[in-house]
Amino acid sequence: MEVLMKIIQLIVSLSLLIAVHEMGHYLFARLFKIRIDKFYLFFNPGFSLVRMKRIKGRWSFSWLSAAPPDHWKAFPEKTEWGIGWLPLGGYCKISGMVDESMDREQLQLPPQPWEYRAHPAWQRMFAISGGVLFNILFGVLVYWGMLFTWGEQYLANKDAAYGVQCDTLALEMGFRHGDKILALDGQPVERFRDIQFNLIRNQAKEATVIRHRDTVTFSIDGRYMKALLNSKRFVFEPRIPFEIAAIPDTSRNAHAGLRPGDRVIAVDSLPMFIMQDIRQELQRRKNRTVQLTVNRRDTLLTVQAGVNEKGMIEVNMNILLNDFFPTVEKDYSFFAALPAGVAKGYTAIVNYIKEWGLIFSPETEAYKSLGSFITIANIFPGAWNWYAFWEITAMLSIMLAVLNILPIPALDGGHLMFVLYEVITRRKPSEKVLEAAQWIGLVLLMLLMVFAFGNDIIRNFF
Repeated sequence: MEVLMKIIQLIVSLSLLIAVHEMGHYLFARLFKIRIDKFYLFFNPGFSLVRMKRIKGRWSFSWLSAAPPDHWKAFPEKTEWGIGWLPLGGYCKISGMVDESMDREQLQLPPQPWEYRAHPAWQRMFAISGGVLFNILFGVLVYWGMLFTWGEQYLANKDAAYGVQCDTLALEMGFRHGDKILALDGQPVERFRDIQFNLIRNQAKEATVIRHRDTVTFSIDGRYMKALLNSKRFVFEPRIPFEIAAIPDTSRNAHAGLRPGDRVIAVDSLPMFIMQDIRQELQRRKNRTVQLTVNRRDTLLTVQAGVNEKGMIEVNMNILLNDFFPTVEKDYSFFAALPAGVAKGYTAIVNYIKEWGLIFSPETEAYKSLGSFITIANIFPGAWNWYAFWEITAMLSIMLAVLNILPIPALDGGHLMFVLYEVITRRKPSEKVLEAAQWIGLVLLMLLMVFAFGNDIIRNFF
């Protein structure tokens, strides 16, 4: 069921983003009176689930068809709208443009006034970049709506009073349990959850921490970036007190005297109150009885508790950060949420550009982390959550915009590159050159897709 829910969220999110992207091309093209031959959600090799065309004020439909009805040919100026059966994208076929349709028959005829190729370069620039612009605007609008609806809540890095708990990789990099991370390469980290992301995106070379009341600066070996990229978990988590939230009836300690709200401050007279430290200590006392010193509403009590074979006392822990730290909570009015949404969108663009830069850094081997739709689907939660859905959709919208503006033939950035070439040199590339570039771009994209699918298969099945 979780897998199905992930797939549904992926399809809904991508369908929305594809529609937004292609509508950007459509509206700018129509603004300059450029004809749109087809507008499709999903690809339709072989046949379409549905085709639609508005003829003489009425909609004409064709279901599960391999080709449009013959009488539609008398109305070429009308856009054919449709839904394909292959949910891997969509397209907006702009008349007279060299694109993935490779419509040579149309291009062999003299340019017509309604065609893309007959319009001035500045108009073509807007038509071709409209999809990217709309994806960015859509991402910002989603962030705006999220901030207005839910606001923001996060743990400021400076408020993580007990420092960080490090996994093995973080320890190898030079961090220590309890470190309070002040800065990476001299840049402060505002949000606790951004520590790992900033390490990766900026390929930080240096960390400054407070360790045992001393300020310590140490170098970070770049070879750890590869392992950090491939890590499937956070290498830092905030250290929090050991506070009991509930004791299940099935627990061996259901009647030991522990109560919700109790905070353990010592194990067998060894002073300790951090959850992660106590867990490690209990691991050393498997299948034994331990003496826990607990603080219950400022009263110290001693409780005998049994430890199971896994080194656990079988209680539910309180892991709500706002019960231990003064988390930042921001509410936004309708208008105040707009500039905050713009800032959030700008940060997302900068971060994604940095992440693309990692792919071209050989020592990080970031290219191995490239993923296909399988990776994207796994980002979504296993149950429907509106906040998570919109947050991921906004992120994907920004990613789609940045990806499409890359100067790769067959992408919007590739088409824009040739238009800019025309503007600078005052010479238009020949249609043969454009066709060749389009084929090269399509092959590159197919190879990239195969590589990404290969990565996913290896990660998930081997």
